[in-house]
Amino acid sequence: MQSFRTELENPIVEKDILDLERKIALFREGKIDEEKFRSLRLARGVYGQRQQGVQMIRIKLPYGRATSAQLRRICKVSEEYSTGRLHITTRQDIQIHYVSLDRTPQLWAELEKDDVTLREACGNTVRNVTASETAGIDPKEPFDVTPYADATFRYFLRNPICQEMGRKFKMAFSSSEKDTALAYMHDLGFIPKMNEFNGQQVRGFKVLLGGGLGSQPRHGDLITEFLETDQLIPFIESVLRIFDRHGERARRNKARMKFLVKEIGIEAFLDLVEKEKKALPFQSFPLDFENQEAPSLPNPPAAQPEGELGLDFELWKLTNVLPQKQEGYVSIGVRVPLGDFYLDQARPLADLVEKYAAGEIRFTLRQNILIRDVREDLVPFFYQELKKINLAQGGYNSLGDITACPGTDTCNLGIASSTGIASELEKVIQNEYPHLLKNRDLVIKISGCMNACGQHNMAHIGFQGMSMKAGKTVIPALQVLLGGGNLGDGNGRFADKVTKIPSRRGPQALWVLLDDFEKNAEGKDFLSYYDQQGQMYFYDLLKELSDASTVTESDSVDWGHQEAYEVAVGVGECAGVVIDLVATLLLEALEKLDLGQEALENERWSDSIYHHYAGLINAAKALLLSEDISTNSYANIISLFDEKFIETGKINLNSSFADVVYQINQNEPTEEFARKYAQQALEVYGLLKSYREEEVEA
Repeated sequence: MQSFRTELENPIVEKDILDLERKIALFREGKIDEEKFRSLRLARGVYGQRQQGVQMIRIKLPYGRATSAQLRRICKVSEEYSTGRLHITTRQDIQIHYVSLDRTPQLWAELEKDDVTLREACGNTVRNVTASETAGIDPKEPFDVTPYADATFRYFLRNPICQEMGRKFKMAFSSSEKDTALAYMHDLGFIPKMNEFNGQQVRGFKVLLGGGLGSQPRHGDLITEFLETDQLIPFIESVLRIFDRHGERARRNKARMKFLVKEIGIEAFLDLVEKEKKALPFQSFPLDFENQEAPSLPNPPAAQPEGELGLDFELWKLTNVLPQKQEGYVSIGVRVPLGDFYLDQARPLADLVEKYAAGEIRFTLRQNILIRDVREDLVPFFYQELKKINLAQGGYNSLGDITACPGTDTCNLGIASSTGIASELEKVIQNEYPHLLKNRDLVIKISGCMNACGQHNMAHIGFQGMSMKAGKTVIPALQVLLGGGNLGDGNGRFADKVTKIPSRRGPQALWVLLDDFEKNAEGKDFLSYYDQQGQMYFYDLLKELSDASTVTESDSVDWGHQEAYEVAVGVGECAGVVIDLVATLLLEALEKLDLGQEALENERWSDSIYHHYAGLINAAKALLLSEDISTNSYANIISLFDEKFIETGKINLNSSFADVVYQINQNEPTEEFARKYAQQALEVYGLLKSYREEEVEA
């Protein structure tokens, strides 16, 4: 690999990118274990694809915001490094595909020229902080949550406490009680509230913790009805520290926050959170956005469409134009089928919003685009301009606006095609139920596997990709789920698994469900009708479609494919040679200690303490691995190290390892303690490294 010049003004970012380039080179040379390299690159937005030898790059866009300049920059890198297709995710990110691993540092450097990052877009980190796309313009919001989401993103970006957790961590901010950011299904979810204090209205958040989707969805626990804004950052940091220390690390399918909360109980978890507060760098972190001036509204020149717009425009207005709290302005919802759009659409869109709106867009949780702050008189002009670039489809956020993950198109974990069936279902609705394109109370979501990236198990009608046997043949299938939905104010419900059908019968299943609903619901909403009829009613309704004995040859070909279905796991990245994992962990421990020393020199006391803590953990894990002792959490590493090395007299620290390590949550992060802890960590690392070297030489 040839080195390159990043030409970036931010030395921290530049160092990060050059470090990625160096680690790629070491991986290519077989000097870094594949598993460890995977962790490193994922934390930098580089994700393995189903297709061998190429990567998916996830671009992190906090709360889905992209300025016109940033959108143009994303277009530039997609054109140069990828295929020109931009994919909007259900977490308001942008993904591009088919990127060479060796070119990812250059790609990242190009993005950072307009303050766009890949950092912690994937991996066991704090993922993109999402928020309602209407935050700041929502007529029903008590206040704009955007600056709070932004402060959260910036505080935890590159924060040492959340770089190598047992699993990913997701947070969401809703704009109002409607809870359009789905707070209840996140590790931490926040809903804005106002409370009276000393005769004044003050801001705060309703907080939910421990929610999640996947194969075992869990509703978040209500932690408090009102968390003051100055406690937002300290509370999140304390939660992350406990998750980092006690979260599962060996069993990936049990490593999310929801499982830790379920295992130890919410009261015990919150007790640990409370005890951790002493170690925090900030007991209060004021976020004083109350007096922040609202951004000035755009006042572009008048513009008129060319000729008559017709009935299509009137129908589009019904579903795609949304009111704002700012008088005289509206937002325009741009429906992006399956979240895929292209450079010849994105570039004109960037120009359009820069000249005639606020110069930014928001990518939405339903894989769409919201153009904000459009003067009402410009709506006809916007429609015409969007139509020119094929972005004027009606039915924004309606039944026909289906959410779907990439599935078997590019994802390693995909079992069946989610995009293929989504396209077919959208055709069914467009052609046979056009009147339902105005229905915003009925939601369809599709995932290609049980991991629920398409959020299928919180939809009214959900489909999950899977496989099923028909005689001796394995065919693509769909699990049909019904009865999920967002109830508002932090309350939601998860869908029931009703039956499994061959994928090719997905359109028939939708016909059956919609026909029955329209014929028998008698004005009830779908969830009320589902509750009235019950799960078994719908099982019986779809039973005929689930019959594997009537499968034909065509059922063995998945949607969007020509060849017969085959269950396949995508090929991972090229493997390095077998190396000494113990030595690798010790090297990583030393890197953590070096980062701690650097933080110490820069007087970042809390960061220094946490880096030295992580260094101690890695060193202890290395020695446990050398004895073939498995571990499953940081807390487990500490106790096992004492049991196997300290209590047996193999290593003498003049105290227990736990006494040394757990000073981290028993002291305030002062300069005096940071320097003392750093010195102890270096001494302990020296002892552990010497022990390992003596064992190897023996």
